[in-house]
Amino acid sequence: MHLPGLDLDRLHAYLTREHPGLVGGRLSAELVTGGRSNLTYVVTDGRAEWVLRRPPLGHVLATAHDVAREHRVMTALADTDVPVPATVLLCTDPDVLGAPFYLMERVHGTVYRTREQTAALSEADRWRLSRALVDTLADLHQVDPEAVGLGDFGRPDGFLARQVRRWSTQLAASRSRPLPGIERLADTLAGTVPKSGPPAIVHGDFRLDNLLTRGTSVVAVLDWEMSTLGDPLTDLGLLLVYWDRLADDNPVVTGVGADYGFPPGATLVEWYAARTGADLSALPWYVALACFKLAVILEGIHYRYQLGKTVGDGFDQIGAMVPPLVERGLEALAHPHRRT
Repeated sequence: MHLPGLDLDRLHAYLTREHPGLVGGRLSAELVTGGRSNLTYVVTDGRAEWVLRRPPLGHVLATAHDVAREHRVMTALADTDVPVPATVLLCTDPDVLGAPFYLMERVHGTVYRTREQTAALSEADRWRLSRALVDTLADLHQVDPEAVGLGDFGRPDGFLARQVRRWSTQLAASRSRPLPGIERLADTLAGTVPKSGPPAIVHGDFRLDNLLTRGTSVVAVLDWEMSTLGDPLTDLGLLLVYWDRLADDNPVVTGVGADYGFPPGATLVEWYAARTGADLSALPWYVALACFKLAVILEGIHYRYQLGKTVGDGFDQIGAMVPPLVERGLEALAHPHRRT
């Protein structure tokens, strides 16, 4: 079976040469669907299973899809309260698979991303799972970066202003159509940057369907490609966009959030504040930044889809998700005293 971006013969030869004893017989693999960014495969030699992550094919935005960052942060968090898969190896030689990649252990669990899945949960379990989600985010933000070797993982000073500039630059690199209001959103964000609190390890795309769960417990946090050292409220703002503001416009991930029997975003905010003691007075700005960031990411995916450089299903619907995000970002900035 041909898998785009994964040559199993070359992978087997590399592992046999560079990591003797790791693999046994012939390798087989399957593409893990659901993700819209780095490509993810389950690889097995018939004896053991691993997960392989590599960047997407074709047009890749500068600084995006950095699998080395994923590998580094998960390795650093291995002995903390944040559940992450154990990393196995990192290969930065693009000659092996055409791009850098890493292997990690396969953690078995459930990823909730459809209404059919969440319909099986009781209301009590939906609330317990939501509390575990918030507790995991709080645990991440309370890790001391210096203590786990991530003190140089980012540049916290000026982090928020750079975020606005970065996503504006990314937009220019992958824009193929008019997007009314997006310049006003970027300009308003740039002109109203709040003062950040203490820096923390930021996941960059924290949401329920980036977690592996068993029952109502979180057993692994996945997809660390946008992780850095910066303002932790950027994670909370993005979580709220997925949770309360994207449900009706998201044809890819459904059945997750306040519209499906989970607690409202305001409750998640209360739990997070109680766990961390963070000042959340500027939270609407972070929600607006999250809308802008997600709009740019999805526009980049839409651009790759138009070029025929995506792998998997659902990409034809991504472009329609961008304009509502721009509108909701502007709405958040127009009501700066709302927390969600």
